[in-house]
Amino acid sequence: MSDTVQDMTARQIRAAFADGQVSAREVVNEVFDAIEEREEDIDAFLARMREEARERAAELDRKREDGEELGLLAGVPVAVKDNMCTRGVATTCGSKILEDYVPPYDAHGVQRLREEDAIIVGKTNMDEFAMGSSTENSGFKITRNPWDLERIPGGSSGGSAAAVAARMVPAALGSDTGGSIRQPAALCSVSGLKPTYGRVSRYGLVAFASSLDQIGPMARTAEDNALLLQAIGSPDKRDTTCGDQPVDDYLAALDDGMDSPTIGIPEQYFIQGLDPEIETALEEVRGVLEDCGATFKQVSLPHSRIDVEDGELSSFAVACYYILCTAEASSNLARYDGVRYGHRSDSHESMVDMYSQSREEGLGDEVKRRIMLGTYALSKGYYDAYYLKAAKVRRLIRQDFESAFEEVDMMLAPTTPGPAFKVGEKSDDPLEMYLSDIFTIACNLAGNCGLSFPCGFTDEGLPIGAQLMGPRWSEGRVLSTAHAYQQATDHHRRTPDTI
Repeated sequence: MSDTVQDMTARQIRAAFADGQVSAREVVNEVFDAIEEREEDIDAFLARMREEARERAAELDRKREDGEELGLLAGVPVAVKDNMCTRGVATTCGSKILEDYVPPYDAHGVQRLREEDAIIVGKTNMDEFAMGSSTENSGFKITRNPWDLERIPGGSSGGSAAAVAARMVPAALGSDTGGSIRQPAALCSVSGLKPTYGRVSRYGLVAFASSLDQIGPMARTAEDNALLLQAIGSPDKRDTTCGDQPVDDYLAALDDGMDSPTIGIPEQYFIQGLDPEIETALEEVRGVLEDCGATFKQVSLPHSRIDVEDGELSSFAVACYYILCTAEASSNLARYDGVRYGHRSDSHESMVDMYSQSREEGLGDEVKRRIMLGTYALSKGYYDAYYLKAAKVRRLIRQDFESAFEEVDMMLAPTTPGPAFKVGEKSDDPLEMYLSDIFTIACNLAGNCGLSFPCGFTDEGLPIGAQLMGPRWSEGRVLSTAHAYQQATDHHRRTPDTI
């Protein structure tokens, strides 16, 4: 084997392992060598599962030697965002309140990784309870962007994105509530897929906003995203919101090639406040895809309109999203009271005081802020004015997408309004931080699928990502289009200077 494991994609590692070119033990050793070398600078992991990974590698080496059938991900090291339950391994959700929580079961996505013979190497850092866009809201550490250690990797799946970008692992799982896979993927120059809502079971995913959360893959290529989605996308009766559609053969769709799609350009996404370097990169994406056989057509998403006033961005979708997601967070996080599980304060004089102190000690400022906003929106006298109105706007946003997809097969848009910003730059301005997801949120509200992929770099060498959004259950077509683009370009092959 001429290439080292860190130079190989997940699909290449699987092929090399199956052909006997490399052992699972060698793969694991090289991955942990890379983690040891780079983790001190990046801080991508909250837990490293070295012993478990070695045991799993030995089992897979024996399985191959005995001629047993190998899974889709045989020998592939994968990191998992720390809001997915992992049997026997602490699952903190990036929060002090769950610091000592060790689940007795696996999330569906983790279970499917094991069933397909992946090697889980660790749990990645994240914004607490997936609430954030920079991974600065973790209760334990701040993850750094491998392309510039003074900058954020995005969030909330920043640990997963940084681990892939820094070549510590070829692939990882993240979760996307309003852009938490696609935004860090764009800022770290990796490919990240938010599947259709219901494509991947949420069983075992610690809930933030249940009608929006979706697990998805992150990797260097669209091809590896297809491989992971094929592994984790199976129906699951334990999650009533999980679709019962059979999983498509996404890898076969990639091998069949791009089928000359009609791609929409949503006029509301290409605005005056968009970074000019990002706009130029998107024009280049359009040119490459046209050369590959795609045609383009302008479409409109009126209720996802983004306004610019005095240089400041605003959006109906962002306002709608932050009412709905905080309301759901208020309900979901009510269980963290110091009684059932999680941190319990030792300094209290009454039961009510114990509830209050446990949450005060265990939860960070951003989580408290969102619980308060959500509780306010659901309170008597404000439900109709805020929550109900936001639910109606959400329906209009979904209808806009459905109308647009009657004319086009998918849409091309920016993933982020600008490149990665410096650590601490937006920490004191929550509203500005929320606008980091201004181009990704509407896709979650509509329940559609979306993929961010690398499409260039700024003059400062910071990554730029483009986003393809498709109708529900159209992951195969979106992945095929991104794969065709990556076959014609090399942005996804570049490596940060820090490694």
